[in-house]
Amino acid sequence: MRLFRHALAAISLGLLAIAASASPANPQNGTDYRTLEQAQPTESGKKVEVVEFFWYNCPHCAAFNPMLTAWVKKQGDKIVFKQVPVAFRDSFIPQQKLYYTLEAMGKTEELNQKIFQAIHVDNQRIDTDKTILEYIEKQGIDKQKFLDLYNSFGIQTKVRRAAQLQEVFKIDGVPTIAIDGRFLTSPSIAGGSMAGQPESMQQAASLQVMDHLVAKVIAEKAGDTGKAAAKKK
Repeated sequence: MRLFRHALAAISLGLLAIAASASPANPQNGTDYRTLEQAQPTESGKKVEVVEFFWYNCPHCAAFNPMLTAWVKKQGDKIVFKQVPVAFRDSFIPQQKLYYTLEAMGKTEELNQKIFQAIHVDNQRIDTDKTILEYIEKQGIDKQKFLDLYNSFGIQTKVRRAAQLQEVFKIDGVPTIAIDGRFLTSPSIAGGSMAGQPESMQQAASLQVMDHLVAKVIAEKAGDTGKAAAKKK
């Protein structure tokens, strides 16, 4: 596991270094990202809300996770980062409950990458109530506390909210990134013109687009603040 973590860190740094040369220099609406017809409210204040729609069993989400995690850390306090596990069918729901239970326990940062590793590298099944509980017990997490949360009304409410967000953001594939409740991009969108290129290049392209959109929103927020201050004078 220690070797895996070191290798993962090296890969993440290497792929981030690719981003500037691999990504769109001037991202275009409709090509490198999309704008929602109806903007969705955010609760991020002066910061920029960035939301990843993902699925634990998605190999593209697993491949993107190290780069995305590094990108989020690089943004510092400019953004508020959230994750929304999707459900394209009912069989996805146990993994939604898994994510939200770990989130409630403050364990997502510790376990998200481990879960991707277990599923996509170690070929473990972690997608039913039974297999999820078996995995959780192996992580040394209190079984009863986990189950109480996993089956709670609060987690069920979050799962319903995830379905609503998936619908209003028109999510038809993962991973997809929503920025400021208005813009959508992803490796497949930003890397759409990179036919035949490695997936890592498409991922780097999406990070470049995300940089562009975050900077765009920050500039807009600063402009709005300036106008509001001017009106008060």
